[in-house]
Amino acid sequence: MSQAYIIDAVRTATGRRKGALASWHPADLGAASIDALLERTGIDPASVDDVIFGCVTQGGEQSFAAARNVVLASRLPETVPAVTIDRQCGSAQQAVHFAAQAVMSGTQDLVIAGGVESMTRVPMLTNMSLYLQAGIGGLPWSERILKKYGVAEFSQFTGAEMIAEKYGFSRGEMDAYGLESHRRAAAATQAGAFDAEIVPLAIETESGASVHSRDEGIRYDATAESMASVKLLNEGGRLTAATASQIADGSAALLIASERAVKAHGLTPLARIHNLTVTGGDPVIMLAEPIRATRIALERAGMAIGDIDLFEVNEAFASVPMAWLKELGADPERLNVNGGAIALGHPLGCTGAKLMTTLVHTLRARGKRYGLQTMCEGGGMANVTIIEAL
Repeated sequence: MSQAYIIDAVRTATGRRKGALASWHPADLGAASIDALLERTGIDPASVDDVIFGCVTQGGEQSFAAARNVVLASRLPETVPAVTIDRQCGSAQQAVHFAAQAVMSGTQDLVIAGGVESMTRVPMLTNMSLYLQAGIGGLPWSERILKKYGVAEFSQFTGAEMIAEKYGFSRGEMDAYGLESHRRAAAATQAGAFDAEIVPLAIETESGASVHSRDEGIRYDATAESMASVKLLNEGGRLTAATASQIADGSAALLIASERAVKAHGLTPLARIHNLTVTGGDPVIMLAEPIRATRIALERAGMAIGDIDLFEVNEAFASVPMAWLKELGADPERLNVNGGAIALGHPLGCTGAKLMTTLVHTLRARGKRYGLQTMCEGGGMANVTIIEAL
């Protein structure tokens, strides 16, 4: 089978809700990552066959073919098409999968995969809630679905609490995990570990023009006491906002190329796609599917968990990567080594490409070979990607 290569990968630094990136229209925000990718790779923009971009809340400024609007705002010519992907939190990781599958099939040679989400300008779930408020239609789940699973709704918050209860994770243990995410993210930022992957963006602040180049949500002064002071998300629960991913704005993009394109354009790949897996599972507990998906991916790749040098498991809630670690028996020192979404933010439709960007650059910076990324997704789905740094 033909190979798929990652030529380069970039991302913006994340902005907090109503923070540094609040003034950036999502089309322009996505275009910033694409333009940086074009600049760094030096490819002819007209040679790009397609753009596949994740975006979850496709309403308002992220409606009407968000990915196409990203292209129109970028340096790419209008002859380059685009498609928007919604696999919930795994949207941009799925964009990478579709791009890799396109070049592996031989039908395309150069595809940009990525994602964008402005959770400031298009708040989460407003593509559902605004319809309900206007009296247009009902819930996205039919009565048949709700009866089948014996629930009134499907909730990520419920799923995260179910995982914490199933594995017996205490609030204190999850607070400690969240604190470590901030500690690692702070250390990585201060050491310049993200510098090679971040696209600096011009912003306006109260004191004038500035450049946004550091993830905004990291709490450098976080302590066990400050984590413990945050109120619970649900009465009687165990999770808090401090052990959940941060609402954030951002974009990311990767150039995926076939072997033919690598030779024709004189490109030097950073990594090779080794395995692509996606699975579906229980939509009620919802967020536990990365466990099964990882097992399937490793089996298909003929690998063991110990063969993987670095892991990126999205920190939707602390209970998710903690359960993954417990079930897979992975080395916690290889997991989210530069922090995760609890500290760095989770711009929904962007995060899959954001994590892949970090994984590629971190593998190379540390001289490691194999990396595995997985994400829990609404509806009980999960993507897994195994890459090999070159």
